[in-house]
Amino acid sequence: MNITTTRGPAVITTIARLIAGAVSLFRYFPPSLTQLVLRIAVAIPFWRSGLTRWDGFLELSSGAKWLFRNEFQLHILGGQYPMPLPLASAYLSAVAEIVLPVMLVLGLGTRFAAFGLLIMTAVIQLTIPDAWLSHHLPWAAMLLAIISWGPGRVAVDQLLYRQFNARY
Repeated sequence: MNITTTRGPAVITTIARLIAGAVSLFRYFPPSLTQLVLRIAVAIPFWRSGLTRWDGFLELSSGAKWLFRNEFQLHILGGQYPMPLPLASAYLSAVAEIVLPVMLVLGLGTRFAAFGLLIMTAVIQLTIPDAWLSHHLPWAAMLLAIISWGPGRVAVDQLLYRQFNARY
């Protein structure tokens, strides 16, 4: 008698049941926790970048000004073009990199903040096209998930929504 033929199906059935039992535990994992983690994970790189753009309150760093004037080029259709309105672009970018991640983490205007960061990701992709797989694609995927599924229950948006619906 061959042991593998008599025990094989039983072992496979046991393994399948263990896997199914483990997978069924995922039903109890709160989606809002995933949504919160997504919001925090994508906010961190933008926030950290935003911190490097400022020398003081509303004082753009000389490095940020230099980058937008001299270094950052838009790569479009095989050509390189200077950043339009470099100082305005630097200020807008610096403000967005501070304000939008905070909004995202708090869950305040979440979909709007995620959309703003998605637009920034697209512009960054045009500026640094080699970072698509390592940075821009994961950011875009996380931001699209937030835009699609919203902030989850752990968000200021949810509190405001409840307050608004309670009044009307």
